[in-house]
Order: sequence, then structure tokens, then C-alpha cells
Amino acid sequence: MTTGDNGNSSNFGSSGSSGSSGRSLQRLRAPRATRTNAVHPGAWWVWALGLGTAASRTTNPLLLALLVGVAGYVVAARRTEAPWARSYGAFVKLALAVLGIRLAFAVVLGSPVPGTHTLVTLPELPLPDWAQGIRVGGRVTAEGLVFALYDGLKLATLLICVGAANALANPARLLKSLPGALYEAGVAVVVALTFAPNLIADVQRLRAARRLRGRSDTGLRGLLQVGLPVLEGALERSVALAAAMDARGYGRSAEVPPGVRRTTAALTLGGLVGVCAGTYGLLTAEGGSYGLPVLLAGLAAALGGLWLGGRRSLRTRYRPDAWGVRAWLVAASGAAVAALLILYASYDSATYAALHPGVVPLTAPTLPLWPAAAVLLGLLPAFVAPAPAPALQDPGKEPS
Repeated sequence: MTTGDNGNSSNFGSSGSSGSSGRSLQRLRAPRATRTNAVHPGAWWVWALGLGTAASRTTNPLLLALLVGVAGYVVAARRTEAPWARSYGAFVKLALAVLGIRLAFAVVLGSPVPGTHTLVTLPELPLPDWAQGIRVGGRVTAEGLVFALYDGLKLATLLICVGAANALANPARLLKSLPGALYEAGVAVVVALTFAPNLIADVQRLRAARRLRGRSDTGLRGLLQVGLPVLEGALERSVALAAAMDARGYGRSAEVPPGVRRTTAALTLGGLVGVCAGTYGLLTAEGGSYGLPVLLAGLAAALGGLWLGGRRSLRTRYRPDAWGVRAWLVAASGAAVAALLILYASYDSATYAALHPGVVPLTAPTLPLWPAAAVLLGLLPAFVAPAPAPALQDPGKEPS
């Protein structure tokens, strides 16, 4: 009896501890995404721009491949079934096309990098005197191709990071979060974004209707007979949308003093120039000293201009998106990746060389430990952001 009591108490203790640990794990696990707990779209853009900034600071193909893998894993883990989430594949294809074009230019037009390992010698096209400095054909070296590969891979990684932000951030919610000064521009972008999908849906509907009636929907005649009704419907929809927007007060603004308007314009334009100059400084190796101060000053001026410009807006915002703890974690992970790689590149010449493997002479790239660990911080959104709801399966479709 004593043994049984001890055993029962032991079982109760283990079940209690396992239950408490299970509840702790349940609390740490990311919840299902809903309308109220979804990550702010601005946080996804900050995360993706952080990865893109890190990609711009290195030409090491191993680090760039790691950045692509991190972006792809987060997209695969947190992408929804929304239409904009399908744009990631298009950005990957665009990145591969850019990489191929960069290599083709290096083969056809040559490379400024000198090399001794000749792969092939193409027939060189003679050019007039006014085209001096341009070469078509000639010697193709391994050093030039490797340099073009590193350069194109960096640009391709930037495109993939932008594609990840497009796939994860809801564009309508992002535009709704814009400040009041950008409200009218946001409305124009929303209308433009919804125009193309409606146009494609009209074309598909008309082509299906023609096929059901036994008529051809291909060729020039079919294109005209489908295109004219589509354009007519688009114009009618545009007129109806304009009337609805006017009835709801779009385009109307409050009166503000002239001094406020001039101050708003000066702060906004000056801030945008500062942001562009600071971003250029951060993306180039020579502007690392002045890039961050100019960027911060430009951001402060632009935010001040947007705040003053918001006084002209009379609208209210329905259910504004909250920037919660998970949004801060998502944004901080991307910013940490960018900051750590910038600090690592500016430490000394050896760390800089680890981020930029040499091509003359040809050397095999190595994976530096600390930058690789910093890049892995970008995986944090895959664990802290709310998980998307599973897609609804067709009951008539058998599981594969």
C-alpha cells in the first residue's frame, strides 16, 4: 500500500511537471495568425531590408547563399495563401535572370578584372574610335567570371529579400498604416494594385464564356473580341469607383497656415534627400562613416514633415494595426543582422577580406563563423511570428 501510494504520488508528480512544462511550451509556441495578432507589415519590411543591407556588405557566396536560405525558410514557414504571397517565386526567377544577365555581360563585354586563367577566346568585334573603352568579345577569364558571379549573386540576394517582404507583408494593411500625409498616394496605389487582378479575372471569364459557346479565344480576332469588352468594363468600373470615392470624401483636406505648408515641404524633401544619401553611404564601403548620421537626420526630418503633413488629413483610421512584441522581435532580428555585419566589416582588414573573398588570384571562399551566426538571427521570425492558418482542403480531392 505504501509502495502503491509512493508510485501514485510519483506518477502524479511526473504528470504534474510534464503538464506544467507542456503549458510552458504552449505559451512559448507562436499562436495561429488572426486579424488581431498578425505581425505588422512594417516589421516584415524592416526585417527584409535588414537582410538586404547585410547582403550589400559582402560578396562572399557562402554568406549570400545563407541569407537566401534564411529568407526562403522564413517565407516557407510564415507565408499565407493570400495572392500577394505567391510573388516570392517571381522574385526568385527574376533574381536568377539577373544573375544570368550579369554573367552574359561578363562573357560578351569582358570584365575589368585582370586574369591569367583563360577559359575561351571569343572573336572580337572591331568598334569605331568613339567607342574606345568598350570591348565586344575577346578573352574570357575565370577571374572575370568569378567576379561577375559574386557581383550578380549579391544583387540577386537583394531581390530575393525584397520578394520575401512582398510575400509576407499585406500591401493593403501596409498602405493603411501610412501616415496621413501619404494617404492620397496610398489610395492611388491601392486602386492600381486592385486594377490588374480585376482585369485578369475579366479576361479569364470572357475567354471561358467564348469557349463554352464554341468560339475561338485565340488569334487576333479573338483578342479583339475579348479585349474590347474588358476595356469597356474597366472604364465603367473606374467611373463607379471615382464616384464612390468622391461620395466618401476622398481628396478633401483641412486648411492649414501657409507657414506650416512650407515647413512641411522643406522637412519632407530635405528628409528624403538625407535618407537617400545616408542609404547610399551605408550601401557603399566608402560611406560607412557618414552614412548612418545622415540617414538618421534624414529620417528625423522626414518623420517631422510627415507628422506636420498629417494635419491636413481629416480622416479616422478603422482598427489600426498594433506594433506588438512579436513585431518588435521580427524587426529587431533583421536590424541585428545588418548591424552585426556592418560592425564586422569595419573591424579590421582581415574581417573585411573574409566578407570579400579575392578573385585575383583565385581563392576558395570560406564561411566566417561570426557573420554566419549573425545571419542565422534572421530565422527568429520563423519561430516568433504567428503561424498562418492551414489551407482549406478540397473534400472531393483525395490526399496524395
